[in-house]
Amino acid sequence: MEGEENVRAAVFDHFSTHFQNRRVNRPSMEGMQFQSLSCRQGVGLIKPFSLDEVMAAVWDCDSFKCLGPDGIIFGFIKDFWGMLKDDVMRFLVEFYRNGKLTKGINSTFIALIPKVDNPQQLNDFCPISLVGRLYKILVKILANRLCLVIGKVISDSQLAFIKGCQILGEILVANEVVDEARK
Repeated sequence: MEGEENVRAAVFDHFSTHFQNRRVNRPSMEGMQFQSLSCRQGVGLIKPFSLDEVMAAVWDCDSFKCLGPDGIIFGFIKDFWGMLKDDVMRFLVEFYRNGKLTKGINSTFIALIPKVDNPQQLNDFCPISLVGRLYKILVKILANRLCLVIGKVISDSQLAFIKGCQILGEILVANEVVDEARK
C-alpha cells in the first residue's frame, strides 16, 4: 500500500475494529451481596484534593518515562513545580467542584509501537495511548485514594486488584489444584 491517505485509512480501519463497543450479554448482578465502605472511608474518597496529596502523586511518577502528547515529562513538572502548582491545583479544584473534566483534557494520541523487529503488517504493532499530564495526575490521585479502601470491598477469594497480588496467582492456584487432583 502506498500514499499517506491510503495508509492512514488502512490503519484507521484496522484499529477501529479493536476499539468498537460490541454488545455482549453480561451476567446479572441481582441477588449478589457486596461489602460496603464505612461512612468515614466513603468521605475519604470524595474529600477535596490537598496540595500534599497532589505532590505525592506527581513525585510518585517517574521523571523521565512516559512522554506525553504535549512532549512534557514529569521531570519538567517537578523541576518547575513552584510555577505550575497553582495551575495544577486550579484544574483539580475545578474538577472537584463540577465533577466534570475540562473539555479535551482526556484526549489522547494513539501511538503504534512495533511488537517485532521488522513490522510488515498492522498486527505487528501495538497501539498505546498517550494522555496528558494533568489527566495522569488526576487519575493517580484517585487511584491512590482507592488503594486505601479497595481491600475492604474486594472478596477474600479474589486476588486481583489487591496490592502485592497478581491476577495470575489465581491461575497458578487453579493449575496446582488440577495437578494435585491428577496425582
